[in-house]
Amino acid sequence: MNRKHKYFPLFVSLEEKEILVVGGGTIASRRIRALLPFGGRLTVIAPEVSDFIKEAAAEGQMVWKQEAYTREALRYADLVLACTDDPELNGEIYSVCKCLGIPVNVCSDRRKCDFYFPGIVARDNVVIGVTAGGTDHRKAREVREKIERLLEEEEHE
Repeated sequence: MNRKHKYFPLFVSLEEKEILVVGGGTIASRRIRALLPFGGRLTVIAPEVSDFIKEAAAEGQMVWKQEAYTREALRYADLVLACTDDPELNGEIYSVCKCLGIPVNVCSDRRKCDFYFPGIVARDNVVIGVTAGGTDHRKAREVREKIERLLEEEEHE
């Protein structure tokens, strides 16, 4: 019997959801870029952040709290992304989220993820998410790119 943990593809509304991102580097930026088109109230907590996050916050697309993480930050979160470069801190965030029943994604440990970030293809009202179970990012990217090309070909017909 295959005991490998499998993830169910679930599309959820992020409108009115409080999404907390702890960390402000490359991975946080990539995940925020994926989330922004889908709504939700994004808050980033990090002493320093990427230029992308600074600009998005300045434009009002999200809130950047230029401070260190504290457990209090999780109080109103509906969804949490632990994107720091400190695996121990990410593990702490994971543990607190599990205790509070908050879905969490830990960038430094796929075993501590209640959800993955798929490769996303969005055209008109069609949204497609592609994942390879968090283990083969190249394969997922290749499939996403094939789907993008297919949809582009369809648009030109």
